[in-house]
Formats: sequence, structure tokens, C-alpha cells
Amino acid sequence: MKTDTAESLFYEANQLLAGGQFAAAEDKLRLALQMEDGLAEVHANLAWLMQQQGRFAEAEPTYQRARQLAPEDTQISLNFGVMLAQQRRFDEAEHLYQLVLQLEPDSVFALSNLGVLLASTWREAEAEACYRQALELDPAYRKASFNLAYLLLRQGRYAEGWYMLEARDGLEVLDNCLSEEPDIFRWQGQDLSGKSIIILFESGHGDMIQFVRYASLLKQRKAVSVSCLCHPQLKKLFTTMDGLDNVYGFDESIVFSDWDYWVPLLSLPGLFQTRLETIPASLPYLHGAPQVRQHWSNAMSVAGSSRRVGLVWKGNPGFENDADRSIHDLNVLQALADIPGVHWFSLQKGAGEEDITASLMPQPITALGADIHDFADTAAILMQLDLLIAVDTAVAHLAGALGKHCWVMLPAYQTDWRWLKDRHDSPWYPDVMRLFRQTVPGDWSGVLQEVRSELLKLI
Repeated sequence: MKTDTAESLFYEANQLLAGGQFAAAEDKLRLALQMEDGLAEVHANLAWLMQQQGRFAEAEPTYQRARQLAPEDTQISLNFGVMLAQQRRFDEAEHLYQLVLQLEPDSVFALSNLGVLLASTWREAEAEACYRQALELDPAYRKASFNLAYLLLRQGRYAEGWYMLEARDGLEVLDNCLSEEPDIFRWQGQDLSGKSIIILFESGHGDMIQFVRYASLLKQRKAVSVSCLCHPQLKKLFTTMDGLDNVYGFDESIVFSDWDYWVPLLSLPGLFQTRLETIPASLPYLHGAPQVRQHWSNAMSVAGSSRRVGLVWKGNPGFENDADRSIHDLNVLQALADIPGVHWFSLQKGAGEEDITASLMPQPITALGADIHDFADTAAILMQLDLLIAVDTAVAHLAGALGKHCWVMLPAYQTDWRWLKDRHDSPWYPDVMRLFRQTVPGDWSGVLQEVRSELLKLI
């Protein structure tokens, strides 16, 4: 730093950034640049701040100025590269990552970032080489392990994939918290005869629905009691599952010493040495509660003798790849509008629920979202459908777990690992699930035309 005043403003801004006070931090950084424009680190932090707010057009010249002032500062180029990759400017991002690696060949951060870019552009062999090189340099670098897990699992290479998945975020925090409990231990495959165990929630609703099936395998290991801690909206649904003795919402207070063991949900496939040919896929493993189903039968009787087809076009907007996995232009749904003999039911809840308009959606359509309170309601609706057509979201997993026919529309960009590569079926939900994949990133029209064709054949 050339001036103490600019330096003090820079450090004050960093403290504000750490506290999430972006507006105040930006004021400090801009004031510092008014005093001294030649401070690369101030430009770099200002660019990073704007990047976090999605202000890419403003951030770009600021990053360029920072790089001009400090061309050998690899962190600036790494951050700029991440922003370019977020905008799908892959060639430019790759160029920056390669420049970083020329300056720092041992940069595990650059190798891992480059691997993500390569995997996102379907250059998986090159991506794997980047991840493995990073792990050779730093075996404890968890980000590279997790990125490699994602790639391996998508390829069906489960033996190593589950092992690498143990580097996922949050697991270390869970380990540290529960290691302070004196009477409960993490289950790592120990004998469960006469023991009690609780499955702890991880990730989203879809993950919980897909992997709660392992509760029955714990029961087969002679556990005297198997419990599950889950999202509150799943609690009523999970009480229908054979093999679960108790279900708790994570909004409830529980005493962990009531169990002998705990296990993270996503560690179960690895602990049971799951391979493609040994996926526990006996369907259904969840069930709709009869009393809830009766409640919905009247609302769905409007379909008469028509085929009952459910529709979900958006997932949780907080999901990292939601921009690609959800349908945001509902004009593409017009491809389904004139199919005869179908009554459509919208199961859209929350984001997208308000999108239903007569001009864009298939007709006739009945919107059910406003009266859906939890996944037990959703299960009761699904049990009365002939088919669900959905994007990659929790409702699709629920249909599969219930043994109901479901067609899942998948994005081409960063397709989730659980759907594997190039398959049009799912070994996790055999005989009930079909996968319809984009061939061009962002193009839902082609997928909807294929769905339309198959639906006409079905009818």
C-alpha cells in the first residue's frame, strides 16, 4: 500500500466484507481508490464484491484493471476466471486458469477450477486428470475430492465415488459437533445387533427421499431401532416407510444420547458398498397415507375419465444449477397443450406456482399447489396420477419412491450425478422412471417435443 489512509480503508472494507456488509464495504473500497487508484488489491476486492452480487458487467473492467496492475497475482486471475465460467465464457476462463498454472504449476485451486470447467464442457477425462493431479499435490484438498466424486458417480464408478463423496461440505462440522456427545458414535459399519441408530439429514428434500431407502438395510443389520432426522415437510411422509421406527423434523429438540450410533444420510451408499448392480431398488419404499389420499380424491375427480398427468416445471431457486434444471420460459409447454384425453394437474409449489396462465399452460389444468402443505400431500396426489412429468426436483424422486411412473426432463449442462451418463432410465427407480435429456444446453423445446411424441404414443 502506498498510503496509510488507503490501507486503513482497505482493511476496514475487508472486515465489512467478512460481515456481509457489502454496501458499506464498497463505499470504503471506492474511497480508497479515489485516494490511490494504483492499488491492485483494492480493485480486485471491489471486483470480487460485484461478482458476488451478480454485477458481472461492472466487475469485468475492475478485474482487468487489477490484473493490469498485478499481472502475476494468481488469485486475481482465479477469481476472474470463476466469473467468466459463471457466464459460460469457457474459453476465456480456461485461458486464465492456464495462465495461473504457468505461474504456479502446483496450484491445486487452479487445477480444481479447471477440472470443473472441463467437466462442465464434457471433457471428463481431462477433468479427472486435473482433479487427480490436485490430489497428488495435496491429498487433503477436499474440494478436488468432492469434484472428483461428482464426476465418478455420474459415470457409475461408485466404488471410488462414494469414498470421495466423504469430502463433501458440512460433514466435518457434523463430525466435530457429535464427537462431543459422549454416548453416541458415528456408524462406520459396526455390528448393529441390539443397537439403535439415527440417520441425519443432508442436502435437499430429493436427496432425503432417494436415500432414506437405506433405513431398511440398517434394519436388516439387526438394528433394534432405526430413526431419521429430516426436513419437517418430510416427517409425515417418512412415517409411512417400513424400517423407520421414529421420524423427527430438524426443528425438534432431540437428545442424541438416546441412540448408540448416528450416520450421515449420504454416507449410507458407501457404507453398504453400493454398486450399479446392487442398488437397493425395491419399489415402492414410501407410501401415500390413505386418509390423506382420500382428502385429495375429490379435488382430482375433475379429471373424469381423462388421463391424469402431473406437471412440475421448476425446482428450488436456491439450488446451484436451478437456472438450467428449471423451465423458465413456459411457452415451451405449449407443445403439450393440444394432446387429447389428458387432464393436467400442476403440483408446482412455491417458486413457479404463480406461473399458471391460460395462454401458456396445457389445458385443461388444475392447480393444486396452494393446498399442498407437505410431501404427504404430494404423495397422495401422485398416487392418483397416471404419470408425472417433471424437471429434476424432489417431486420426481418421490414419484419414483412411490413406484409411480415419472418422466424426468434433464438439462444438458451439469446434469446431476444421480442420473448417470447417457441413460434414459434410472437404476434407482427401475421400470417407473424415464429420462428425457437436452441435447443442446438451454433448449427445452426439443425435450418437450420428444415428451409430446411419447405421450401421444402412451395415450
